[in-house]
Order: sequence, then structure tokens, then C-alpha cells
Amino acid sequence: MSWFSQNYEKAAVGGAAVAALAFVLLGWSKVGSVTEDFNVSTAGTGNNNPAVPSADLVPKAVASLGLSRSLAQAKVEDRPVDLFTGIALFIARSEPAKAVDLWRGAPIHPPIPNIWWIQNGLDPGFADSPSRDADDDGYTNLEEFLGKTDPKDPKSHPPLINKLKYEKDDSLNWFVRPVFPDGDNFTFQYGDNQGGKNRSKTGLTVKPGELFFTDGVMKNRFKYLGLEKRMEMNAATHTNTEVIYAKIEDQIDNKKGTVYEIPQFVEGNAQKFSKYDRSAELTLEAIGYEGKSETIKENTSFGLPFDSAKKNYLLKKVTPDDAEVEYTDAATGAKKTVTIHKGSFPETSP
Repeated sequence: MSWFSQNYEKAAVGGAAVAALAFVLLGWSKVGSVTEDFNVSTAGTGNNNPAVPSADLVPKAVASLGLSRSLAQAKVEDRPVDLFTGIALFIARSEPAKAVDLWRGAPIHPPIPNIWWIQNGLDPGFADSPSRDADDDGYTNLEEFLGKTDPKDPKSHPPLINKLKYEKDDSLNWFVRPVFPDGDNFTFQYGDNQGGKNRSKTGLTVKPGELFFTDGVMKNRFKYLGLEKRMEMNAATHTNTEVIYAKIEDQIDNKKGTVYEIPQFVEGNAQKFSKYDRSAELTLEAIGYEGKSETIKENTSFGLPFDSAKKNYLLKKVTPDDAEVEYTDAATGAKKTVTIHKGSFPETSP
């Protein structure tokens, strides 16, 4: 048997390979003659190719077909936003057919101008947009506008005093009663509306210049300065009667130096001569301190926030209905005093 008969498959494959190579060579040789046969050039950019204008854009167009062109509906605060707006973005509630022009139209939420919402990237389309708090710092959009602060930056906000709230009066009502005199000396009793009681030790009188009580409630709180005798009209007998007053000086920090004059006998009229340690329970309803209260004594300095090292606020006066706070205005450097009604914030002007 001949070699060709035995290796027919190999010969066929080899012949096919030779034929393919011949076709490739033939095609390659014809590329250079395209210009001569058709008088055009396939080389160069589109602008230089008279046969196919902008031919260089074809690969770019083909490549662009592979890009993802899926569109997803956007949301703002869980409210779907139409990507293809074919109607007015804002319309007046009273006139649904009339579009609202944010640039040239009247303010949607006076006194805030429409441009303010646009510049700060906020949505004025809600009925309560002015009372919303975009940066969760405790100040509403309206308060941020009035304070000329950034409504989207929690570190930029109006003065903290604006969010100081007087929750309730937390005062202590107490009395000190001179009891038995011994010459210029006295013994004393103490009581308060929280059940606190104290008295001078039995057999020991307090001399002028001495502190009392030596232990227990109000330890060393008071200093006895001496007594004074006065002639006063007795309302019951309509006669002048000698009344002995004990002079007592307070030693507590926020009242140090305060002198009380209390008559020896105050039965039936104790409330008239009782005193108060006034304190106010305050909260700072901003910058994450909402709901956290602090009890501040009258005539005591404190900071805002309450844990601040700077104690630049003074609780000047406390009553059951109001609290007065003095502070230095950061903008002007002037001393200011605001009154805060119970359950409210300071009344501030725009």
C-alpha cells in the first residue's frame, strides 16, 4: 500500500493548511492595491477619510453599547423622585395648575427666601419644612436661617442659650428659729420642707461669731452674728413690745455674706421668716443633650453644655415661674439677661 493511502488524513490536513496560507498571502497583497483600484484611503482619522466620514467614531459607538444604561428611581427621605419630570417640580396648593418659580416667585415659607432652600440643598416642598431639622442638632431650619448658620452642619448652630429650657423649680424651703437666749447667746432650731431637722446641742448656746450647727443637716451653714432688741407694735394688744432679733449670716457659696434677721418668737408667723434655697432644673434641648437635666442653684455659674469647662452662664434668679440667666453675648461681648418661663425656652428676637 502506498504512503498516500496510509496517511490520507494527514495529507488532507496539510493540504488545507497550505491552501489557507495561500489565501492569506493573496489577501495581504491586495490590501496595498485598494487605494489604486478604488482611489480611496482607509487609513487616517475620520476627517481625513473621504470614503467614511468620522470613521474613528465607529469603535467608540460600538464600545458604548456595552455600557450599563439602567435607570433606578431616586428617593429623598423615602419619597420617590421622578427622573423624567414632565410637570412642574413645585406647585401651589391653592392653585395646583400654577407652577411655583423658586427663583423669582414669592417665598414659600416666609420669612425664608426660596433661594435659601436652593443654596443649602434643602427641600421646601413639605408643609413643615421650616420646622424640620436637617442636621439633627436640635435647631429647626427656621432657627438656622434666623441665626445665619449652616442648616446641614451640626457644628454650626445658633447660640446654645436659645435651647436652654426651664423645666421646674427645685427649691428648698427652710427656716431657722432662735429659741432660748442666754444673754447675747442663743440656741437654734432648723427645719425644711423636705423633712430635714436640726437643733443646737442641749446645754450649749451659740455665741456671736460662732458657726452652727456643728453636725447633721446644714452643718456649719450659718454664723450667729449677735442679737438686736427693737420696740415694735403688737398687732394683738396694740402696744409697743420689745422684740429680740437674731442676726444670722449664711455661709453657703452662692449666698455667702447674706444676713437674715429673725425674731425670737415666730410661732404662727413662721412662713413670713422662712427662706428658700432656690434651684432650677434645666435641660439643653440641642446637640444631643435632649432630655438630660441639670439642677443649678440660684446665683451659681454653669456651662453649656453642662459639662463644659467654661462656666460662662449665671443663674441670677429663680422663682416658681421663671428663671433669669445672665451671659456674655459672643457676637457683641455685651452682658445679656434672658428670662425663661417654666416649660419654655428664652424669648429671642430674630
